[in-house]
Amino acid sequence: MGVCLRAGTTGAYSSGDREAVLEAQEWYDKNSGNRTHPVGQKRPNVWGLYDMHGNVWEWCADWYGKDYYRNSPVDDPRGPGSGEKRVLRSGSWNESAFFCRAADRAFGTPTARYSGIGLRVTVGAP
Repeated sequence: MGVCLRAGTTGAYSSGDREAVLEAQEWYDKNSGNRTHPVGQKRPNVWGLYDMHGNVWEWCADWYGKDYYRNSPVDDPRGPGSGEKRVLRSGSWNESAFFCRAADRAFGTPTARYSGIGLRVTVGAP
């Protein structure tokens, strides 16, 4: 998720570091109208992926570890091997731009249900 979220960039968002650019690309508290939106209504990131920041927090396969990143690999850390909570990334329709940053992550138990959490299914190219 982190790799796709950044799309090869190093800024706070795949579209840059400024919140103003985020508005053209993603749904968050300032432009969502307090609801989720169908994917693909905003501009895609440079890899052609839509809604990578905002709209809904996305479940990740990574287990959450509070201090994991202090000693993790720099490139694409996978999280601890097990745990009780999974990582959520990308913020949601009711979060500020701060929580939509590529570096931000949250966590939840795998049974959590909330209108601001979703799942991105991806398939490799043939």
